[in-house]
Amino acid sequence: MIIQTISIKSVTAQGMGTLSVFEGSHDVPFDIKRIYYIHGAPKGTHRGGHAHKTLRQVLWCPYGSIRIRLDNGREKTDVLLDSPDKGLIVEHYMWREMIWEKKDSVLCVAADSYYDESDYIRDYDEFLEAVKGKDLD
Repeated sequence: MIIQTISIKSVTAQGMGTLSVFEGSHDVPFDIKRIYYIHGAPKGTHRGGHAHKTLRQVLWCPYGSIRIRLDNGREKTDVLLDSPDKGLIVEHYMWREMIWEKKDSVLCVAADSYYDESDYIRDYDEFLEAVKGKDLD
């Protein structure tokens, strides 16, 4: 399984905080059409539990610590997002679960497509059947 992370560029201004930025089709391998974020979740919250047929995303955690559990149907791995300068590219046909390691962590997502319910695979057995025989690396 190929895990692709990005380093989010950051510029710190003395006494004024840090600006972090990435750009679609430049720092991430796709145009960005939708951005959303999840916040206010208690420690131990599990979200996700799905895959996408075509959607590609970059996930980052500007505050806190969130474990991303990835599964391509053959291998599973965990990636910890615990720094605002680390992003994770999640390709299509990748089952994902997000686990809040710290209360009030924030998970941000930039996606290459608009919301489309028909793109979701929400049943794990259906996901395994869908990836059978596919070359997804």
